[in-house]
Order: sequence, then structure tokens, then C-alpha cells
Amino acid sequence: MSRNFISESLSHDPIHGYIPFISRGGLPAGETAEQDIIDHPWVQRLRHIHQLQTAWWVFPAAEHMRFQHVMGAMHLASVAIDYWYDSLCDACRNVPSRPYVESLLRMAALLHDVGHGPFGHFFDDHYLAQFGVTHEDVGGVIIEQELGELLRGIRRNPKGELKPLEELDPRQISWLIRRPRPGSPDDEGHPDWLKKLRAMFSGIYTVDNMDFVLRDAYMTGYNVRAFDISRLLHYSFFTPQGLTIHIRGLPTLINFIETRANLFRTVYFHRTVRAIDLALEDLFPETMPHLFQGSPIGQLENYRRLTESSFLVDVDRFSQSTDPATRQLGERWQKILSREVHWKMATERTMGYYTSSAERMSIFSEPDLIEQRLRGRLPEDKKSIEMRIDVARHYHRPSGRLPVGGQNHLFDPAANGITELSDDELFRQLPLSLSVFRVYSRDHANDKAITMALQSLLGDAGDAKTNM
Repeated sequence: MSRNFISESLSHDPIHGYIPFISRGGLPAGETAEQDIIDHPWVQRLRHIHQLQTAWWVFPAAEHMRFQHVMGAMHLASVAIDYWYDSLCDACRNVPSRPYVESLLRMAALLHDVGHGPFGHFFDDHYLAQFGVTHEDVGGVIIEQELGELLRGIRRNPKGELKPLEELDPRQISWLIRRPRPGSPDDEGHPDWLKKLRAMFSGIYTVDNMDFVLRDAYMTGYNVRAFDISRLLHYSFFTPQGLTIHIRGLPTLINFIETRANLFRTVYFHRTVRAIDLALEDLFPETMPHLFQGSPIGQLENYRRLTESSFLVDVDRFSQSTDPATRQLGERWQKILSREVHWKMATERTMGYYTSSAERMSIFSEPDLIEQRLRGRLPEDKKSIEMRIDVARHYHRPSGRLPVGGQNHLFDPAANGITELSDDELFRQLPLSLSVFRVYSRDHANDKAITMALQSLLGDAGDAKTNM
């Protein structure tokens, strides 16, 4: 397809440079432009939900929204398929045209976060979970019900035009953005090429996490170029087993995994970020009935209007309510909005686990039990002080075979070809998971007593850190 500069526009991004997309100009009547999806209220809503859920309160420059992230992920889908499309055709039968595959991936990447609520994953854990749904489930419904007709009308992307009988299937996009679930019936019935593409959204390195590692590292000031994405893409390809990395690219993948883990440790799990999360946990059950009730599925129009921006404006107004209970709730929110975080870290401990059984057997896997035992070792006059136990977990790598579409493989020409990546000795040297265990209190007056009690409990006086 010859370049059409009337129908192609550019968006400039600090991470990826120019991001091309199809605009409305010069398209045939009735055809959907990528801009129609980008400008749709559901996608524009992501301009009002922070990418870093609460960490933006701690890292002043990290004010970026999920909208910038999904635009970057859309661009990475095109970059990745530049490298990987030919190998996908070699690995699978009946692969659609490259423009179809690329447009499918671009739209899945653009829409993978469309179901998020205020504060992102925090909202999943502290609101959506009660209805048995995740933001991916909500996003799938939005894609199929709200955006399906528009998606079917997409005929091209900046690199090419779909074949005459090809039409994007919103159900395929919806399926791609959902994480694989063991034993789920939706693992079956999809073509093999689509199952393999799911690794680009649910594998170890994806268009989602490759973008947010680069973007979050840059915007927080952690690192302006966190890992070598070009080398990682260059040494990756599809095989009949799935998305595969050549052994020459493995050190780059290890670096990516370690960088991502360091972001969790230093940014997402920052002690003040987690303290803010604890404060939000205290307020969320009382707050949500004022703003939204029930599952978003079935009331999507109301959910579309629930953003982080609207949430923060509404809770800011609570303090002016004529209702005493609402006004009191608003006064508590005013403290969070002013960053008067009432939980202060007293002590912490960071653990890396190399087996799933090691984590399960650790005392840190039972926060309620450790709080009970910790209080038992405090001096009598401190046994009733207010404390909160926080355990933040990050999984570096899978401990076993992932469900369909999530597996990654390793190609080593000197060692009998292709194996599951989890079998590689270097890969197994990475911790399976990381846990940051912290004890918070109302002030720092009891830090020393809490730290000594924890050291006594663990029998290891050298590793617990005190915030003094």
C-alpha cells in the first residue's frame, strides 16, 4: 500500500518518538479510522486514570496517564510484528494477512486497559473483586458491546490495508487482552496463530509491560532507558511451540525482568506509596456507595463517567456535605489529598523466594499470624499500639507451565533446540517472587520497639531495617 499522508497522522511520545496512526482524513465513507477508536470516550477516559495508581503522589514527575501508556503499547504492537510476523507464518497455518494481524494487535494493545477504574489495579482488588470480575473482564465487554461495530470497520493501519474479505473480530481482541486462566473454556476454539499472539499480552515480556517499564522508569527518573528493547525484539520469534527467544537474547530478557522487579521494589512498592494504599483501603468501603454501586457490567454508561478525576473531585467535596457522616468522611479524605498519610513505616524486610513452597512456608505468608506474634513480643505498654502489616508481592517469573497463550520458550542451537524458558538454568537463578514485608504504625515513636520485636520473632537481627 502506498503511503497516504492525508490519512496518516503522528503523535509524538517521549518514549517511542513518533507514533503513527490512521486519521479520518481521506478515508472512504463508512470506514473506521484508528483515530475514531483513539478519540472514543472510552479511550479518552484513560486520560483521567493515572498509570501509577497512587505512586504519582510520591514521584512528582510521574503524572502520566493510562492513555499515554496504551498509545505506546499500540505502537509497540506494530514494532513487534515487524520483527515477528514472518516467523508466525512459518509456525502456524492459515495466518491472516499482516495488516489484519497488525491491526488486531494494535487495537488489543490500545484497548487492553479500557476497563480500568480509578487507581487501576487497586480498584480491581478493593472493589471489582467482590463481583468476581477484573478490569480485563470489564474491558472485554466494552470492546464487544461498546466498540464492536467500530472495530469491524477498521480497514487499514499505517503499514498496510486488510484484504477485501478480512474484518476485525472484536471477540478476538477481547480474548487477547484477558489473562489466561487454567482450565478456562475460552482457551479452546481459537486458531493456533491467535493463541500464540496472546503471549504478546500475557507472557513474560509483552507490549504492555515493555511499554510501562520504559515509561514508568523514565517518568519517575529511575532510568531514562531501562532496558534494550530493540535487542529483546530482535532475538525473539514465533515457533510451533510459541513465542521464543534465542539464547543470545536471554541476558537482555533477564535484564528486563530484573529492571521490572526493581521498579516494583523502588517505585510501585515504595514505603509511602504502600502507606497511601493502606489509607485508601480504610476509606474505600465507606466511599464507594456514594460514587458507584454494583458491578460495572450492566451499567457501562455510569462506569464510563467514573474516573480518577471525577473520584478525586467528588471526595474533595464530601467535606462540604450537610450530612455529618459524609462530612466526616470528607475530612478524612482531605488528609489524603493533602498527603497527610497517617501510616508511618516502622520496619521492613525484603525476601526473595526461589520456589513456590518456600514462599508458602514463610511466616510472611500469614500477615495476621505474624501481627499476633509480633504484638506478643512487644513491651506490655506497647502491645495495643495501632499497627498495620503490609506484604507487597511481585512475581518475577512463572513457577510452572502457563495456560495456553502465555508460555515463552528458549532456542539454544547447542542444546537440542527449543525448550520451555522456565527450564533454563540461568532463568531459574532468578527469584521466583519478591515480597516486601513492612510494619506501619501511627508515628515513629515505637519504631525501635517494633523492629526489636520483629528481630526477636525472626531470630535474625541482621536483616530487618528500621526507619529511624
